[in-house]
Amino acid sequence: MSERKVDLGWMRIFVETVRCGSFSAAATSLGLTQPAVSYQIRRIEEQTGQPLLHRRSRGVELTTQGRRLFEIARNAVDETDALMREFQSSSRAPVLRLRTDYAFSTLWLMPRISAFRVVNPGIDIQIVASQRFDPAEMEPSDIAIAFGAREDFEPGAALLLPETVFPVCTPDYLDRNPELKTGDLAKARLIHLDAAKPSPWFDWSDYFERSAIPARAGQGGLRFNTYNLVIQAAVEHQGAALGWVGLTDSLVRAGVLVSVGAPLSAPERGYFLVPPRVTARDSERLMSWLARETATPEIAS
Repeated sequence: MSERKVDLGWMRIFVETVRCGSFSAAATSLGLTQPAVSYQIRRIEEQTGQPLLHRRSRGVELTTQGRRLFEIARNAVDETDALMREFQSSSRAPVLRLRTDYAFSTLWLMPRISAFRVVNPGIDIQIVASQRFDPAEMEPSDIAIAFGAREDFEPGAALLLPETVFPVCTPDYLDRNPELKTGDLAKARLIHLDAAKPSPWFDWSDYFERSAIPARAGQGGLRFNTYNLVIQAAVEHQGAALGWVGLTDSLVRAGVLVSVGAPLSAPERGYFLVPPRVTARDSERLMSWLARETATPEIAS
């Protein structure tokens, strides 16, 4: 007749009891009751036929036989826990952190990111939006999309969306301000994006100067510190804003906004893709997708 195998369900309870030094402490650690822990220890002592713990007024101590069993059980529990952590870590979807600003994340990325997820369902993307790009905050595996001039970035950065702007407003605002149809933008209520001087991007004064439009007193402007709010104000019929190609295309194609002026471009300035210092297959996939999606921005008329 074969020897009966010992049930090993007690092992973690035994190890935790020794480590905690008492039945009650082990019960708290394991989320069990003190009688349940005491019962399991008594049960394994009955199975082994050996006393494993000395019960003291202040806790428990290992017997000689218990110490031998504890060494084996502790190694088994620790190695199993380590292996389970490895399994869980390998089964988690990889996480890519993409750093960018509020405008790009809201107006360009959000309408398109589902397309990337369709072909890459196993990749988690963490989007970190902030008002200003700080290279010091980037982890080695982070990808960034930041606005600036070519000299602002390391040689490895690639220009995704060159800066091209054109005046936009809603059809309703245009109907109420017919002078805009003849290019008389200076009479419109202008919606501004605040920036330190000199502005790192085109503002209305740049547009008027480079388009040879005489600046005159308009209807009183609106100013915001984020581009999201600039475009939201334009959508709400509050005036004319400078629409950036790549960020406002979908709104113009949908007829929510209409172009009311010629475009103005800065070929060496715009949104740059800053690659991670440590690349991996998933980051390469995301960067390739970003490059394809930004390859043919349109100026809708």
